[in-house]
Parts: sequence; C-alpha cells; structure tokens
Amino acid sequence: MVKAFKTAVLVSLFGAFIFLGFPQIAHAETSPMIAALPGFKALFSGSRPSNIGVKAGRLTACPKSPNCVVSQGDEDAQHAIAPLTYSGDSAQAMASLRQVVEAQPGSEVIEQADNYLYAEFTSKLMGFVDDVEFYFPADEPGTIHVRSASRLGESDLGVNRKRIEAIRAALS
Repeated sequence: MVKAFKTAVLVSLFGAFIFLGFPQIAHAETSPMIAALPGFKALFSGSRPSNIGVKAGRLTACPKSPNCVVSQGDEDAQHAIAPLTYSGDSAQAMASLRQVVEAQPGSEVIEQADNYLYAEFTSKLMGFVDDVEFYFPADEPGTIHVRSASRLGESDLGVNRKRIEAIRAALS
C-alpha cells in the first residue's frame, strides 16, 4: 500500500514537471526509473495534432515553446532549421528519405505522398511522440522542407533539431 502511494505521488510530480517546463527532469530519456512503471508510456504519447500536413504550400509554423524546428516561415533562431537538400530525381530522394527515416530508432511512417512524408518518432523510455514532416515543394527543386515538433511538454532538450541533423547527415 505504501509503495503504491509513493508511486502515485512520484507519477503525479513527474507529470507536473512536464507541464511546468522542467525539461531536465521531464525529458523522456532522463528518467528511466519512472519509465518502467506499467502503462506510463501511453500517458505521454499525446494525440496526433490536427495541423499536420501542407497547407497553401507550407508546413505549420512552430508554437512558441522551444520543442519544435521548421525550415519554412519566418522562424526565430530557436525554431529555424535549414531545409534538407538533394540532387537528381525527387522520387529517388523520397525513397532514400523514407529509408533513412525508417532506420531511425522509434520511427513509424504514417503517411506518404509524392511530395510529402509524415512520421512519428516515439522515445524509447517514456513513449513521448514527436511529429516529423518532410515536404518536397514543386517550385523549389532539390529542397525538402522539414518540421519536427514534440506533442507534449515545454522543452525537448534539442532532440528535434538533433534528429533532423542526423537525418541530414544520413542522406549526405
């Protein structure tokens, strides 16, 4: 009984840290003890956002929280990231991109079209989900715009930026 109470208190405090923005405590990969609790991953997966996709030739802008990067728009330095680039055929670039994305830990491709790829990345320990989009605009040959955003929490400790840079390096 005492152990169950302590666990409940710990879970409640951890949840509060996430929503209050204490990334060093709340980030998925830094709290393995809490991650082992049954059903804990489902608590932090969040639900798929409704703003996923390309609208009027653009990926959605980042929210004010620092847990997102995007290559389109008038983003500040905290949210801006360079688009990916490729040479040659866009269909081959898409195939290579999908292969690289699928090789990343915790990835699952959710949607693919001729000029768009959407994947979810789930953290190993806590089950946090990040939504990652890739857009091949017809009017910018050789360019793949990207957006990577965490569903929950305030900070991602740079995970979204690191993920896109790892994908960039793998495509090179």
